[in-house]
Amino acid sequence: NNAWCHPFKKRELKMPSMETLMTVLLALVLLEISPGPDMMLTLARGIGQGRRIALLSVLGMTLVAGVVQVSLLVLGLATELHRYPFALQLLQWAGAVYLLYLGAKMLYASRAGNTAIASAAPISGVQAVKEGTINSLTNPKSLLFMFAFIPQFVDPKAGPVWSQLLILGSLQKLTGIVSLGSIALASGKVGECLSAHHRWLLWQQRFTGAVMVGLGVRLFFSGNSK
Repeated sequence: NNAWCHPFKKRELKMPSMETLMTVLLALVLLEISPGPDMMLTLARGIGQGRRIALLSVLGMTLVAGVVQVSLLVLGLATELHRYPFALQLLQWAGAVYLLYLGAKMLYASRAGNTAIASAAPISGVQAVKEGTINSLTNPKSLLFMFAFIPQFVDPKAGPVWSQLLILGSLQKLTGIVSLGSIALASGKVGECLSAHHRWLLWQQRFTGAVMVGLGVRLFFSGNSK
């Protein structure tokens, strides 16, 4: 319809209804508490590298990646993905390949057995932000929610489509800041407690790497974007 074809036709900012906001918020809570690529990477960075690196990873996942994702949502990428479903499948495959890469990297780093902490050389803050950004931009769980679920709650009759998408997309990223930020702080504390027990860190990284590889394989061979 015309509202979708011209998302910036009206410039007023109108909030979605309270019922819509509460429904999306409930779905976001369920999304955030379920294990996924962003959560696993945050846990790995918090335990293996400390809360600062974990929080910087979350910064990349939410604020940096959020600017890109919400902008694309407002500019109409969701409409194009509905028009060309295979594009969403490609995004899912890209996310699967990146998960496989990160998981394999963690498993490879743990090959030294009990001779060192599995995280090897510490990563820089810039690298943490960059890695978090890429992880979120290729995270199928987050992308599917933003580009396939959120547009279903947009009502062109209720006001400008672009403003509704902006608010709902921003709500998703704000929820991520709270949930992933909490995980970063908690995992960083756990990492401090385990810092004297290198074997625990070693097996934590092996477990996280194996889970990420498993998620990547499952996504790659799922056959659809559901």
